[in-house]
Amino acid sequence: MDFEVAPLPYEKNALSPALSEHAVEVHYEKHHKGYMAKLKAAIGGTPQGQRSLEEIVQGASGTLLNNAAQVWNHTFFWESMKPGGGGAPSGRVAELFERDLGGYDGFREAFIDSGVKHFASGWVWLVVHRGMLRVVTTPNALSPIMTSTPPLLTADLWEHAYYIDYENRREAFLETFCDQLIDWDRVAARLEGVPTPGGEEFADTIVMNK
Repeated sequence: MDFEVAPLPYEKNALSPALSEHAVEVHYEKHHKGYMAKLKAAIGGTPQGQRSLEEIVQGASGTLLNNAAQVWNHTFFWESMKPGGGGAPSGRVAELFERDLGGYDGFREAFIDSGVKHFASGWVWLVVHRGMLRVVTTPNALSPIMTSTPPLLTADLWEHAYYIDYENRREAFLETFCDQLIDWDRVAARLEGVPTPGGEEFADTIVMNK
């Protein structure tokens, strides 16, 4: 399969001032495309090159997993944001927030707190787990698509995602992400077709052994 990095769903300056054009440029052109270049070098001429990106993420390990998952996660991250986004959602997402997370304020607190407390690099996600909306983190490149946990939203916790604009202030980045960047229309679309009957509690960090 001829993999290419998906184009951004908006211009590189469209998220400013929440994320500057320079920050998006470096993140997308250097980091996201850098993972893709390493992935393509690893799978060229191998049977893995005939598989979809999700299939590679779900079946790989080691360096191949790291690069494939980072490509997938970054695309999902860019598509989790839009210009003029953020704030409280409406519709089904809002209803499930009330049921599962104590409303939007409960989601926002959990999302920011989980992202701040997550040690080192990784990702913070809104997922559907056992029929309920939950906030989880994954270390390094790991992704909920490696499990039966559909992701709805993610923010990148690697320093390259926020250091240009926010230096070491991860909390400020996550606050801005929630208040000014989340594409709730995209979250609602991802939620369609995912059963949410309610279920059991679970740990707030997905640990996957690969």
